[in-house]
Amino acid sequence: MTAKWGVGLEKKIFLKCRECGREYPPVRLYACEDCFGPLEVVYDLDSLSLRRSSFEGKPKNLWRYFELLPINDKANIVNLEAGYTILHKSSRLAEMLGLKNLYIKDDTVNPTYSFKDRPTSVAVSKALEFGVQAVGCASTGNLACATAAHAAKAGLPCYVFVPSDIEMNKIVQISVYGARIVAIKGTYDDANTLAAQACETYGWALVNINMRPYYVEGSKTLAFEVCEQLNWEPPDHVIVPTASGALLCAIAKGFEELHRLGLISRNDVRISSAQPAGCAPIVSAFKAGSLEVTPIEHPETIAKSLAIGDPADGVYALKTIRESGGVGEDATDEEISEGVQLLAKTEGVFAEPAGGVVIAALKKMVEQGDIQPDERVVCYITGNGLKTPEAVSEILAQPTEIEPRMDSLKNIIDLKGGEG
Repeated sequence: MTAKWGVGLEKKIFLKCRECGREYPPVRLYACEDCFGPLEVVYDLDSLSLRRSSFEGKPKNLWRYFELLPINDKANIVNLEAGYTILHKSSRLAEMLGLKNLYIKDDTVNPTYSFKDRPTSVAVSKALEFGVQAVGCASTGNLACATAAHAAKAGLPCYVFVPSDIEMNKIVQISVYGARIVAIKGTYDDANTLAAQACETYGWALVNINMRPYYVEGSKTLAFEVCEQLNWEPPDHVIVPTASGALLCAIAKGFEELHRLGLISRNDVRISSAQPAGCAPIVSAFKAGSLEVTPIEHPETIAKSLAIGDPADGVYALKTIRESGGVGEDATDEEISEGVQLLAKTEGVFAEPAGGVVIAALKKMVEQGDIQPDERVVCYITGNGLKTPEAVSEILAQPTEIEPRMDSLKNIIDLKGGEG
C-alpha cells in the first residue's frame, strides 16, 4: 500500500480520491488535485484489533466507535451524546404489511432531533483538530440545526446557508443556538454554491463542503449500531431516505468496514433509496436504468430535508443501490403524509416528511415484491416530526370540544363507536 500516512498520528488513516485513486495525508482537503474527484477517508483496518467484546461497557453514543472515526485526539471531541439511538422491533406496522422482521431505526431522538448530529459531531470535532476559527454548512434545515448546536458546544462562530423557504421551526432552532443564518432566495443548490464560495474566501470549515470527507464518516455509525443492536447479525435489507446520497453511501461503507474487520459474518445487505417524487433524481435514474443522475432544477415536495436537486453523491449512491441488489422508490406528497401518519399510529414514532417517504417507499416495495416477507428489514427514520408539524397538521383530526360533563363525553364516545 502506498498510503501517505500522517507523521506521528495515532491512527493510520489517509484520504483517497473516489475517481482516480490518488492518496493524500489526512489534511484539510476535500477534492483531488489531479481530477477534482471527491475524497474519502480510508483506514488501515489491518492495524486495528477490534472484537465484538471491544464495545462492551463503552458510552452509548456514536463515539463508542472512536477507532473507526477520523479523530486522533479525544480531547477534540465535541460530544452532545448523539447516536446509539433506539432500534424498534416493529409489530403492528409489520403485521399490516405482511412482514415478519421489520425494524425502525429511530434517529428522531438525537440531540437536535435528526441523524445530522452524527456527521456534524465528527466534522466539528475535526475542525477543532485542524484549529479552524469558524464552522458552518449549507443545509435544508436539519444539518444547520446540528451544526449550530455543535458549534455552540465547541465555542466556535457558526454560519449556515439555507433556502429562505425552510420550515419556521427549524429557523427557530438554528437561531436559539446563536448561529448566523444566511437565507438564500433560491434552492438548496443555490445555497450550497454560495457557501462553497464563502468557505474559500473566508477560510471557514463548512462541514458538508470543505470538511466533507470527515463529515460523512459520522453517518456510517448508523450501520455499526444496527448490526450491534441485532447481536452483530446484519439486516437483509435497509431503506434509506436519500437527498445528496451521502447517507446511503456512508451506511454501505459502515457495513463493509464491519465485514472487513470480521465483526459481521457477511456483507450482502440490500440497500434501497427512498426519495420524494418532487425531487427524486437518484430514484429516477435507477428506474430508467441510467448511469447518470440528471439534476432537478426546481424541487417541489413537502419533504424539504430531501429537496436536493443536484445530489453530490448521486452517482455513487446509484452504484451502491445497484451493486447491493437494492431498489429505488419515490413517494408523492399525499403518500408522504400518509406514511408519517401510518408510522405514528402503528409504532408511536412521529417522523418528519423524510420518514414518511421511507414508509411510503417500504409499502410500495412490499406490494411490488421487492421485499420478501421473511427479510429482516430496517427503515432509517432520520428526523423528528415536531420540526415540521405543518406537513401534516392540515390533514389531521381536530380536537373535539365538549362541555365538562359526562353526558357530553358519552355522546362523542358513542358517535365514534366506543372507546377504541
